[in-house]
Amino acid sequence: MPLQIIRNDITKVECDAIVNAANSTLLGGGGVDGAIHKAAGRGLLLECMKLGGCKVGQAKITKGYNLPCKYVIHTVGPKWRGGKNGERELLENCYKNSLALAKENDCESVAFPLISSGVYGYPVDEAFKVAVDVVADFLMYNDMLVYIVVYNKNALAAGSKLFTDIAQYIDENYVAQHSPYDSRRINNLGESMPLPSTRFFDDDDLQESVVLRDEVCNAMPTCPAPAFSSDNLEELLKNTIDESFSKMLLRLIDERGMKDSECYKKANIDKRLFSKIRSNPDYKPSKPTVLAFCIALELSLAETNEMLMKAGFALSHSNKFDIIVEYFIKQNNFNIFEINEALFAFDQSLLGSVN
Repeated sequence: MPLQIIRNDITKVECDAIVNAANSTLLGGGGVDGAIHKAAGRGLLLECMKLGGCKVGQAKITKGYNLPCKYVIHTVGPKWRGGKNGERELLENCYKNSLALAKENDCESVAFPLISSGVYGYPVDEAFKVAVDVVADFLMYNDMLVYIVVYNKNALAAGSKLFTDIAQYIDENYVAQHSPYDSRRINNLGESMPLPSTRFFDDDDLQESVVLRDEVCNAMPTCPAPAFSSDNLEELLKNTIDESFSKMLLRLIDERGMKDSECYKKANIDKRLFSKIRSNPDYKPSKPTVLAFCIALELSLAETNEMLMKAGFALSHSNKFDIIVEYFIKQNNFNIFEINEALFAFDQSLLGSVN
């Protein structure tokens, strides 16, 4: 997918370029900066010494040396001073200028850390929002695989009212916590005891039910099995197979007056995958792919369930992934990147797919 949120050490991400959250000297420091210089080796330092430093919000590019990437793009993020001193604009420029350098150097993939979110003190959730907003805008007009590398996913959810609301919604709807098949409960003393509605059957009950079953079955008339015919089966399939997922998707895109590119970019879907779907009326997508298109098309919950059924899926309250997506649909929030941020924080698969 064009934008992926991953938890990893950025020095180990294999892509065309990684972005270094550097200081203005470009000569190494702590955190991500120090880790990148250490992993790249002395060659990186020697090249950086020739660059003459870098201003806040700007970016410069070097070779990758011992890193698993062709290039390192160095950018200097702003220090947090309360948020009223142009920090957001400067941070946006870090991402914009880094993406521009990646594009100029024909990079097909680039990995960002959360710039300024370490010792520079930029609040993690706000730093993440800036990153996603700038990258999402860039990807609407450019084809590139962009990773946002989060080292500590728990920091994303800390203090976020949105994630608190989602956690409550999961708690209220997750059927594993209210399963009717759980025949035991815990009393105030911590002892296991039967639920009031539970009845346990003994051997006599079982024997009686078997006899009753046999009597009913023997009394039922037998019907001859229908004669099988390949022609009959072909006719049955022809008359009963409904509109496929692919056909429904393309129809809805047309009905909403969207361009194909607008739809698959809003869905965070790779262009090549969309081409497969368009060219194959019987394409079988993954569930995250279906839901990504549902979000891009801003479908209601009923329409989402209909599209899922076309691909053989359904939303379930025994699945946290489904509950989180349902929460956003009910809130009329169709920002796929915000949804993926929530899914990532709750250890779920992300929307969008490359297969």
